[in-house]
Amino acid sequence: MKILSIAAGAGGMYCGSCLRDNALAAELIARGHDVTLLPLYTPLLTDEPNVSRGRVLFGGISVYLQQRAAMFRRMPRLFDRIVDAPRVIKAFADRSVSTDPRLLGGLTISMLEGADGVLRKEFDKLVEWTSSEPAPDLVNLTNSMLIGLARPLAAAFGRPVCCTLQGEDLFVGNLAEPYRTRALELVRRQVPHVDRFIAVSEYYAAFMARHLQIPADRVSVVPIGINVAGFEVRHQTEDDLFRVGYFARVAPEKGLHLLADAYVKFRERTPGARIRLESAGYLASSEKPYLARIQRTLERAGLGEEFSYRGAVDRQEKVSFLRRLDVLSVPATYDEPKGFSLLEAMACGVPVVQPRRGSFTGIVTQTGGGLLVEPDSADSLADGLYRLWKEPELRQRLGREGAAGVRAHYTIQRSADQLIEVYEAVTRPT
Repeated sequence: MKILSIAAGAGGMYCGSCLRDNALAAELIARGHDVTLLPLYTPLLTDEPNVSRGRVLFGGISVYLQQRAAMFRRMPRLFDRIVDAPRVIKAFADRSVSTDPRLLGGLTISMLEGADGVLRKEFDKLVEWTSSEPAPDLVNLTNSMLIGLARPLAAAFGRPVCCTLQGEDLFVGNLAEPYRTRALELVRRQVPHVDRFIAVSEYYAAFMARHLQIPADRVSVVPIGINVAGFEVRHQTEDDLFRVGYFARVAPEKGLHLLADAYVKFRERTPGARIRLESAGYLASSEKPYLARIQRTLERAGLGEEFSYRGAVDRQEKVSFLRRLDVLSVPATYDEPKGFSLLEAMACGVPVVQPRRGSFTGIVTQTGGGLLVEPDSADSLADGLYRLWKEPELRQRLGREGAAGVRAHYTIQRSADQLIEVYEAVTRPT
């Protein structure tokens, strides 16, 4: 099968959606499918071999300039080629190309307006690009913020268009008004141009069907999967240090502050025990004050020396970080649709303590790899941490079950199997 998959880059940040899109493309290519993974805005950043095209459409710098000033909408294509070069975009990824939804309202609307908006030149360039490409059997847009591409790509290729749903409601929800309402209206308006929507969890399929007003029979579920190669199950460490871990983007919605509050309560019940709170993940410059507030919370409780932040990590560093943990918790304050960190930790035999919300409930229940606690409750989270510290046999059992559960239900191979079933159903002659 020949597949064109279009994915939005996330600048200099490791993004769960980018990791998933690249891993699926790599798995399908390994099976003999012809997959073109085409980045938009910025190159894709992955911690596995990158199979995306070197070219970037809708280059983040040029679309930003066109959004800001009309003169850039009339600049010659040579100028666009210069600023859209991947090396140029990478050089400015953390400065000129923001992925913060609070700053991107106007640009989001322009993308959703398609050829009728201020980015018409970019949509014209997209159509020109399609004329030089052989028609795929199917086009996949990797999130609904790209739905403005559905109609022009369907018209250019005459092929079915799918759209993945994997967490973009959080982005839209963080837009300032009137951009939030307008963006939701534009996405809903273009739902008819998509042949099939593909959600990353049962929870998210039901939520987005309601949220975007998509008929339920047009939404399929392909659960996320990870490449478990390299995620060896941990052995008991020789020291007696109990490590509580957090691995995710450092931002309020991911809940590190809630984990810090729970950690303080947990330590009140474990005086004298050797325990640490270790964290890692991408930290945007705008969130540095947030991390500083968390550090002050722990310092006021006399626990500052027990906390460490290791920054963004590559794949090898990630595996090493996870395998040293005794428990992982990412107590997101919203209904997370994916849960990559949970799968990666459990693949290493590390149990998790997660709020009972979003995709977390299904993942923990199906794998048996952790405890579910009340959402947004530091007390309940502290209880879960304490229980796993107090009961090493339970901790070890949950670790074993989680490792087996991930390998049974959440591998990239299983995800690819289900994705191909959806693609074949969409492309099958009626």
